[in-house]
Amino acid sequence: MMSRRPSPLPRYHRWRTNLIQIPALTLVTAVCGSLSLLLSFVDKNGRIQHRIAQTWARILVWGSGCSLAVRGAKNLRKCPVAVYASNHTSYMDTPVIFAALPFQFRILAKKELWPIAFIGWYLGRSGQIPIDTANPRATLSSLGMGVKALRSGMPLFVFPEGRRTPTGELQEFLSGAAYLAIRSQVPLVPIALIGVYDLLPIHSRHFYPSKLVLAAGEPILTTGMTARQTDELTERLRLAIQELRGEPVTASLQVAPLSEAQVSLD
Repeated sequence: MMSRRPSPLPRYHRWRTNLIQIPALTLVTAVCGSLSLLLSFVDKNGRIQHRIAQTWARILVWGSGCSLAVRGAKNLRKCPVAVYASNHTSYMDTPVIFAALPFQFRILAKKELWPIAFIGWYLGRSGQIPIDTANPRATLSSLGMGVKALRSGMPLFVFPEGRRTPTGELQEFLSGAAYLAIRSQVPLVPIALIGVYDLLPIHSRHFYPSKLVLAAGEPILTTGMTARQTDELTERLRLAIQELRGEPVTASLQVAPLSEAQVSLD
């Protein structure tokens, strides 16, 4: 998918990001993070904290100068509990996900985010699940926590690529999302994020407003599937996301083994 972001970025967009958007959105993050921390002491199920996170996310999307549309919204409500998996293109992917998904969920996030002020406070107090991407054994333990959350009735969101794409194209998929869905016997819902790479690609500090789209596909049922079918399900997920992105569907057998199943929120 070809990027529409100009290179170099016009000076106007760089100045607007540096002088207006970043200071304002940093302030919003500080206020929402502090409020979430305070309310976490009385909000035992995390619902209020999640509402604050949704508000924060929608302000960030609006403040970046973008519009956000949801395609296939009905597919987001077909399953009370599911694993939701999306391509990973930008730091702004997470705000887009929180802004668009209409229900409370848990997200698997890199443990390096926990020490970050405000964002880390929310992650730690709201029950999100840390992933140690440098330690496969710890990663499997975190996946076990994800299975426990799913079995308790809480939807889960992951980035199966494990890291942001440097080019905007889909990368090799890790098998964590498929493992979680099969192990918990819940559907796997493919999601494609479109336009977010143009807004803020990796190694960039400046926004370029674009039309953002979250496209949700039909849930992939896992009833009766076994762990031996993890790679097969991972490939089906990749093909579904590729199709949602409007790209020609090409089969691939490049699936990382479970021991390397790292899912992240970088």
